[in-house]
Amino acid sequence: MPKSKKIEKIITKYLSKSSTKKDLDKLLNILEDEHAKTLFKSYIKTNYLVDYFMKDFQTQEEKEKVLKLIKSNSKNLKRKKQFQFLKYAAVFIVFASLGVYYLFNVNTPKNEPIQVVSTEHIIAPGTEKAILTLEDGTDVFLQKDSIYTNGSVSSSKNKLVYGKNNIKPNVTIEYNYLTVPRGGQYFVKLSDGTEVWLNSESKLKYPKHFTEGKTRKVELVYGEAYFDVSPSTKHNGSKFKVLSKYQEVEVLGTEFNIKAYTDEFYVFTTLVEGKVALNTNAKQDILKPNEQVAFNVDTKKYTKNVVDVYDVTSWKNGVFSFKSKPLVEITKVLSRWYNVDFKFTNEEVKEAKFMGVISKDSPLEDILLSIKNSGFITSYKIEKTSITLN
Repeated sequence: MPKSKKIEKIITKYLSKSSTKKDLDKLLNILEDEHAKTLFKSYIKTNYLVDYFMKDFQTQEEKEKVLKLIKSNSKNLKRKKQFQFLKYAAVFIVFASLGVYYLFNVNTPKNEPIQVVSTEHIIAPGTEKAILTLEDGTDVFLQKDSIYTNGSVSSSKNKLVYGKNNIKPNVTIEYNYLTVPRGGQYFVKLSDGTEVWLNSESKLKYPKHFTEGKTRKVELVYGEAYFDVSPSTKHNGSKFKVLSKYQEVEVLGTEFNIKAYTDEFYVFTTLVEGKVALNTNAKQDILKPNEQVAFNVDTKKYTKNVVDVYDVTSWKNGVFSFKSKPLVEITKVLSRWYNVDFKFTNEEVKEAKFMGVISKDSPLEDILLSIKNSGFITSYKIEKTSITLN
């Protein structure tokens, strides 16, 4: 096989998310070779962005960071989460920070990569922002790099952190709310050490301090959140529960994702690591890592499937990953992050399926151009925060 074809094959395997560790090692070697690098840049058709970053990547320090990262993760391939990170880390370091993305139409026979065009930032991507509602009803607006301090709670470097200070059983529990609007995301560390990432258009209710010896409870009022729960062994056996409108998740110490938007027909609970008991509609189910329960809010029935947790949770790491997703679902995700509304003039277009990886820093119009180049829409129109796909 000609050398250029081998390079194309390696890149295509990565973009289709079927790379092995051996493939990634080959890809790193490609980036070291000037001739192969030229073919690489030509193949993905993102000359400006890649040229810009390659100048920086050619520094020895940056290369050592990539190699060190892969070497350290390769020792832990038995752990699913670390393997998934390794699987994508090498190329994400090269591209994701620049907002380069790849979007394929999976309805066409050839899965050709669509050309990315650098355009003016008409609609900017979302950023870290949220509204903290205190126990007395006061609203505090948190923005990127904002600094806020009030007793045991403080916000800095895009994080809201509560001090470790549990209360006695006879003390009244005070609740705070963290609301993330469309076009935002935020991170909060609760007083027990549990870490929560909130996606756009989400709201979390939680105690300012947990009660000693009692089950720790929080409520996902709506939206999507990723939980890294502080284990019960650190809290004298106290369990941790996440309540939502249609279900209750009981955990001992684990990582999982809940997606419960009010404008969607399903609530998705995905286990990344550990073990959870999911109580839905008077039934209990035990989830294992990489399992997802989809609960239909209308029929009150649910199904359980094995999924790629990377696709489900990549949003908290600054990336959207779509695998054979209909365009109507993709636009829902984009609408929340870019704070826009989508309209379709052709109903059939909604079901056109795509797969790809998109940096959350990408300008929205770059993504729209990529969708247009797929041939499923003829044009798009932007009017303030309303986008029509024709």
